Amino acid sequence: MGSTDRPDLAAMLAPLTRTLIAMERPVLETYGLTMWAYSVLVALSRGPARGQGVLAQEIGADKTRIIAVLDDLQDRGLLHRSPDPADRRARLLELTDEGHRIVAQAQAEIQSREEQLVLQHLSPAERRVFLSALHTLADLPRSLDENDSAAD
Repeated sequence: MGSTDRPDLAAMLAPLTRTLIAMERPVLETYGLTMWAYSVLVALSRGPARGQGVLAQEIGADKTRIIAVLDDLQDRGLLHRSPDPADRRARLLELTDEGHRIVAQAQAEIQSREEQLVLQHLSPAERRVFLSALHTLADLPRSLDENDSAAD
């Protein structure tokens, strides 16, 4: 197994990630959401975004890729675009009340399934450590990207 006694991180995470994504799909389909739409809703549930470029960077999407997603969510009454008072050329993106309701329901169902599928196998102490470590590691790609940009 190489020079260490553990598999590579990707080898350990990829099967779990595939399983979690497969578990999420039927929930998202219930709400008529794609993974990108759900990512947009979750990001905006934390607060408004100053334009599609900022939002795209936050969720790791190409800014041109999410235009159709934003249009669909707006057409469905789940998000609102308004002129940014600080820069009238830009748009503030924020969830409507219905958008908040949909993302809260979808997220609750997904997290319930995560509990049944994965987290129930961990003791309360393991769960706290696992979730804390995931929060820390989830921020790494952004900080690594920033370090790569700074080195250029």
